[in-house]
Amino acid sequence: MLSFHATVLNLHQPLGNLEDLLAAKDWEAKEILYAIDRIPRALSGYEDLARVHLACSGTLLETLSNPALQARVYGTVKCGDLLWKLRNPALELLATGYYHPVLPLIPEADREEQILRWFGIAQHLFDRSRFQGFWPPEMGFAMELIPLLKRLGFRYVLVDSERVEPITPMSWQELRYRPHIASFGGEEIIVVVRDRDLSNSQESGMDADWFIHEVGERTKFCDFPPLVTTCSDGDNGGWFRNTDWAANFWGAFYLPLVDRVRAGSSVAPTFIHDYLDRFGAHGEVMVHTGAWNTGEHDGTGFLQWTGSQEQQDALKQVAEVSKAIHDLRWKHGQRGWPDRDAAALLEEAMWHLLKAETSCHFYWGAAWVPRCRQELSAAEGFLQEVRDRGNP
Repeated sequence: MLSFHATVLNLHQPLGNLEDLLAAKDWEAKEILYAIDRIPRALSGYEDLARVHLACSGTLLETLSNPALQARVYGTVKCGDLLWKLRNPALELLATGYYHPVLPLIPEADREEQILRWFGIAQHLFDRSRFQGFWPPEMGFAMELIPLLKRLGFRYVLVDSERVEPITPMSWQELRYRPHIASFGGEEIIVVVRDRDLSNSQESGMDADWFIHEVGERTKFCDFPPLVTTCSDGDNGGWFRNTDWAANFWGAFYLPLVDRVRAGSSVAPTFIHDYLDRFGAHGEVMVHTGAWNTGEHDGTGFLQWTGSQEQQDALKQVAEVSKAIHDLRWKHGQRGWPDRDAAALLEEAMWHLLKAETSCHFYWGAAWVPRCRQELSAAEGFLQEVRDRGNP
């Protein structure tokens, strides 16, 4: 039986990180840029069979489209050309949050702001208005996100295999290798299940023959066309950053895989939406709150982002500043926004709040928490300016 394979790569760099690396660790910054630029280059000439999903954070798109950064790295990577080549028909863009926040950890009112602002930059750069799939940053998912995702027009969302529990009776193979329906608050969405084990291999290194054999073993009892979904970062780690073509993801694995497909392999790359168009979704599941596995944690309880008191205190402050901003916005909105300068100040406060929610500010324990605090302090400064104007 033919198995279908959906490859998903997450691409994210915190705002200012590439610029900082260029100043302090020039080669590391170039490795990241080469890794991203390599994606459309690798797929050139393979558009008939290759199928890769990309989830690019808003901050990465902002960085690559920044004229100052483009001028700075000219001669290394032509970022304008790179952004244009990401329209390659072998690539499918997934929507995500602008500042790559762990959505269940931030205030509910900010989740939509993060996604809508991602829409703003992605629609501008790629001249498209609809994105069928949603990539929750860090695969941080909770069922309560479903009504928001449906309202924003998404057809499906990616979730981790360790978080999915069947409601409809189904086998292990059905649970992992079929899209399902998840419902919350009267709304439902298709969930596409990431195979955690194979995704770990995608992240660290594998070859095409091993992968084809492993997929065959895992799906040999399927009485349906299986969808095997592997998701990992696409710009981190030596496997993706290695400039030696014979020793990186594209040269050592993906293109040899496509060559085997051309020769009649039993594993065929697919876009998720194409699979759904042909085979649909089957069975109902619930998805437990959590994230994907990180280097030290399995994603349960978001411990990577909440494990220290400093992280928890910063998240509490995020919630407090968020409430203050949204309360003031509501009051000004009720009055029809009579003070345009106050509106601009509140917009600045909102941008700093959303930036504070970046997952990287919490991922590294207490090390990057001060960056979150700095953004929150800037947001509070703009709030105080609004209050000093005598506004409500």
